[in-house]
Amino acid sequence: MPLDPVATAGLATREVRTGSRDGAPTRIAVARRTYPTDQADLWDAVTNADRIPRWFLPISGELRVSGRYQIEGNAGGVIERCKEPESFAVTWEYGGMVSWLEVTLTPDGDGTRLELAHEAHVDPEFWAQFGPGAVGVGWDLGLLGLGMHIESGTAVDPELAATFPISPEGIEFVRAAATDWADAAVKDGDDSDAANEAAERTVTFYTVPPETPPGG
Repeated sequence: MPLDPVATAGLATREVRTGSRDGAPTRIAVARRTYPTDQADLWDAVTNADRIPRWFLPISGELRVSGRYQIEGNAGGVIERCKEPESFAVTWEYGGMVSWLEVTLTPDGDGTRLELAHEAHVDPEFWAQFGPGAVGVGWDLGLLGLGMHIESGTAVDPELAATFPISPEGIEFVRAAATDWADAAVKDGDDSDAANEAAERTVTFYTVPPETPPGG
């Protein structure tokens, strides 16, 4: 997966916003990136169950409004809204927690801009530990895979994708993205030192492989 990790991380812009849902405070991680393809093609790439695994993970379920979906080994949820080829919104249910994801596509010059907004209720301890990078860097890696698929027209090698974050280039990519998420959190009111410490913990989370237990 040869690339300039810092320049590639810089293809996305990142924003953190404060919101509320059901009377409880939320934080919203927003990532934007423009892809060199038309809106119809990008929409197909992010909604077609046969194509999503080429850059992300296998998906199953009823991919229609009110239907449930499940991403293999990851989140599932309900498709709440769909306006082809402009936007869709889903619940993002993982580990007993529910958050909300909205994806919007907009023509941008010769390409199409994708905006991904992931909103979650605030868990003060988790936010203090990792900040927005916990979810943000995960999406950065997904959007990187999407870019590689769009530009090559082929599927991303799942094994290469899985090992990329622990490679030298991957570590640089994750660090650049996590630092940018920390800067976005500071702009939304977080303490600078705390945000950067959380970013360092996020880098460690994504780039240090778990220890293999004895005999494993």
